[in-house]
Amino acid sequence: MPFKTIVAIIQSAEDTERVLDCAIPLAARFEGHLIGVHAEALPVAYASTIGFPDTEFLQATASMNKERAKKLEGLFRGRVEAAGQSFEWRGLESFSGDSALSGISSARCADLVIAAQRNPEADSDTSTDIDTLLYDAGRPVLVVPHAGPSLSTYNRVLIAWNGSREAARAAFDALPFIVEAEEAEILVIDQPDDSDAEGGGAEIAAALARHGATVAVSMEDSDGRSVDDVIQDRVAATGSDLLVMGAYSHSWLRELLFGGITRTVLQSMPVATFMSR
Repeated sequence: MPFKTIVAIIQSAEDTERVLDCAIPLAARFEGHLIGVHAEALPVAYASTIGFPDTEFLQATASMNKERAKKLEGLFRGRVEAAGQSFEWRGLESFSGDSALSGISSARCADLVIAAQRNPEADSDTSTDIDTLLYDAGRPVLVVPHAGPSLSTYNRVLIAWNGSREAARAAFDALPFIVEAEEAEILVIDQPDDSDAEGGGAEIAAALARHGATVAVSMEDSDGRSVDDVIQDRVAATGSDLLVMGAYSHSWLRELLFGGITRTVLQSMPVATFMSR
């Protein structure tokens, strides 16, 4: 299924450039509609020295927020209009000012959501809560890395596979990318000797191949490494430019079993990552 409705989460000027480098050509390729979502925080009233709300502070904060939102909307509109792309802009306000949280309702009506990976060197207020977006929106999210090229076409796709519901959802949600790729690889880590075909990767590889994808299966032993280290090593070894994987829940049991892989990917994966839950 092509991505006809794409939501771009815009939190900062840096986000705007990196997200749109991916979103605009992607929307054009699938003849889709691009929705930009940005949220500003509602000003919080602080008491003045005489105990009354500091109205000057409220006005200054509201004015600053308005100017920032106007600037980001201008950046978005300028690039999208220049590309001749169907689009709309949704400027929102919320107590958190987090565009990912505020954009959940928009994301639920989209085929794909695109957001920028957290930049560890950026201010905390320029980062979005992608974790909550993944778990609450119910739609696939393409996370654009904070460094390196921002791509919209992927030649080599690595699919992290463990036979789970989340992994299956991600693999089929990412079909448009997988079918387009020159090659897709199913990566299975620490496969048990008695693993069934579902967990072993052969059956999902055959299912994707029926859609026209060029698919191979590889097996890796962790040998004491964390799951996320194994995946990152395989991304580097294969030259993959897109990782596809399931987003696992926050429960302590899942964190124990999968090593917090979802959080690690959101923070440090060097290539674009497509995640579903």
